[in-house]
Amino acid sequence: MKVLELFGVFLTFVFARSETFEEEKYGVKFASDCEVCKIFTQEFEAKLQESSKKHEVVETGYSLTKEKKKTKYVKSELRLIETLDGICESMLRYNIHKERTDSTRFAKGQSQTFKTLEGLVSKGVKVDLGIPQELWDKPSAEITQLKTQCEALLENYEEDIEDWYFNNQEERFADFLCRKRVLKSKKEAKCLTESDKKKKKKKSKGETDNPLPKNKKVEL
Repeated sequence: MKVLELFGVFLTFVFARSETFEEEKYGVKFASDCEVCKIFTQEFEAKLQESSKKHEVVETGYSLTKEKKKTKYVKSELRLIETLDGICESMLRYNIHKERTDSTRFAKGQSQTFKTLEGLVSKGVKVDLGIPQELWDKPSAEITQLKTQCEALLENYEEDIEDWYFNNQEERFADFLCRKRVLKSKKEAKCLTESDKKKKKKKSKGETDNPLPKNKKVEL
């Protein structure tokens, strides 16, 4: 085996071990390939939808002797470039919702856990998470890693994304990219069918809005 191949195997082993360490010690669980691809395709499709009603015409070409080529914006390369621009940065708007166990644990908005904790703080309960309250909503290790994973996916599958955009938009993007290219088996693609619908839970009888007495300290 070549030296570079050995080094690659070593890095893979180190990353796997460090990821396991992070999860075991700190409860950190990084996004799977399925979760990364699912979130990426959702963001991509959402940005495409935002620009779907633009009627501008894009002119390309720099020759003085030939007429510039005119293309509808919705079919142009410019639209694709603008859609991909900053798409991985948008991952930082997500939060980890630790009360969920499936791929919907990655979602925008404050998690129910932190909403509850902030509610307790507002009622005078001392909550000790080991970090200052002003840092509660800062991107977690999972979220910053999600951004890195998104960047790697974009780099590795840029040609496939372009192929779908220019030639295969009749096919669902998540199927084209995730099921057929990024993921290797149906089992790996399981998260693509998970619903993000929130289930409403009814409060049990006798449950109060403030189950903890005022000024009691909560440690997590």
